[in-house]
Amino acid sequence: MQHWWRDAVLYQVYPRSFADADGDGTGDIAGITARLGHVADLGADGIWLSPFYTSPWADGGYDVADFRDVDPRLGTLEDFDAMVAAAHALGLRVMVDIVPNHTSEEHPWFRKALEAGPGSPERELYVFRDGRGADGGLPPTNWRSTFGGPAWTRAADGQWYLHMFAPEQPDLNWGDPRVREEFRGILRFWSGRGVDGFRIDVAYALVKDLDEPLRDLVLVEGGRFEDILANPDHPFLDRPEVHEVYRDWRRVLAEFDPPPATVGEVWLPSERRVLYTRPDELDQAFNFDFLRTAWDADAYRRVIDSSIADAAQVGTVPTWVIGNHDVVRPVSVLGLPAGTDQGAWLLSDGHDPEPDLELGTRRARALALLELSLPGSAYVYQGEELGLPEVADLPAESLEDPRWVRSGHTDKGRDGCRVPLPWTVEGASYGFSGAGGDAVGSEEPGSAPWLPQPEGWGRWSVQAQADDPGSVLSLYRRALAHRGEFSSDEVLTWDDTLNRGPVLAYWRGGDVLVLVNTGEEAVELPPGRVLVASVETDGRLPGNAAVWLRRE
Repeated sequence: MQHWWRDAVLYQVYPRSFADADGDGTGDIAGITARLGHVADLGADGIWLSPFYTSPWADGGYDVADFRDVDPRLGTLEDFDAMVAAAHALGLRVMVDIVPNHTSEEHPWFRKALEAGPGSPERELYVFRDGRGADGGLPPTNWRSTFGGPAWTRAADGQWYLHMFAPEQPDLNWGDPRVREEFRGILRFWSGRGVDGFRIDVAYALVKDLDEPLRDLVLVEGGRFEDILANPDHPFLDRPEVHEVYRDWRRVLAEFDPPPATVGEVWLPSERRVLYTRPDELDQAFNFDFLRTAWDADAYRRVIDSSIADAAQVGTVPTWVIGNHDVVRPVSVLGLPAGTDQGAWLLSDGHDPEPDLELGTRRARALALLELSLPGSAYVYQGEELGLPEVADLPAESLEDPRWVRSGHTDKGRDGCRVPLPWTVEGASYGFSGAGGDAVGSEEPGSAPWLPQPEGWGRWSVQAQADDPGSVLSLYRRALAHRGEFSSDEVLTWDDTLNRGPVLAYWRGGDVLVLVNTGEEAVELPPGRVLVASVETDGRLPGNAAVWLRRE
């Protein structure tokens, strides 16, 4: 039996920015339920929800204060159950984010740890250490936070605690059996509520080498803590002990029929990433090599070949993504001037240099056809199906990403890809608030969205694109409608009579030819019936375009 996730297309929902049912300016669970028809009409197989748990939102909900409840600003557990039932009624699977590396500083465990003091059992649930220096006033190590600054913050009693991200996100100690048992319970809790899968945040970073003395890192100029190349035996990334965590989770999830699927966020080179997807560990891991590939045919072919081969070694299939809630939107990345480091820029704040959005949109349309035609599963981040660009000019007073504060207000962070979706052409929030209405065009008065939408945001709305056959939304709908004709066949066959220069050419399902032209000049199309094309073809495939042809 083929597992559903092997050829699925999952639509990522960032709950605060998807749809707001109660009009308070923040997206919510009821809003998601009201707009599930959009996901079903798109042709996706399910949704993946970014965190919706009780949280003070120091890091967009990835600072969790209660792993077994819905944040009251987003709804209730009853709302969640209703959403799962509605999704299943539409034939949609539901995957949720799980955040096992850290908690919120407001989690009851951490509050008790601060109260209990040094040497207490409560502190063993986290990573507390004495500082260096005569008075302990220096951090225990030189480890850096991914958001800037040291990865250690000093508590009032003088000890320091570890946080790979913001100080409001203290790292858990996965060497403590209580932490492992707690997450077994969390997995069972949500699986019992009908969840079909889990996306695991920073899946490669849970286990730390905490043997004394703690080891300093070799720091790379301009690097972040994820840069493990200079530290082969990294003390807190990709530790060999982390794999036993996922073997244990595999046994827990096997208690359910069918077992919920798992996909890990693993920012590692391909040959190390696939180790997390061995048969007794996770089902999949996100393929960030593909995400960071430059707009170049040879570069794409190398990544596609290596991704398929590496996944096959452990019996899984690749995942394909072109964006998510942490990176600059593909329309903006693909519109960069020649010579820009695309891989580095998509992890920036998307501000400088200014992209050519017309070119970026054209390439993003073609890249969507490339992504959705590859064997394996694909993840589409909300707004990609609308061709949304990055919002790089958000006012400073509206920014919430901790990267903004931790960088000394030099990095605007990731808020530019999290601006609430436009559903209607006009209206105070372009249909984002008042999502409980029956029609896409309805909007009730409400509070301003939590992040400001730019003027004219409605030009990219669902309403503006739904009946336009040339829109990005219509392109996605056509592609997903035809994808089912070949997606269960996990074979890709390169056609080297056509695969040359700036052109990628390969066969899927035996009779569907995929052509992607990353160059500027048009090329002749071989015989065949056009199933989907990113632009008008007329016997030739223009530059920065893609087409699916059926052999006749």
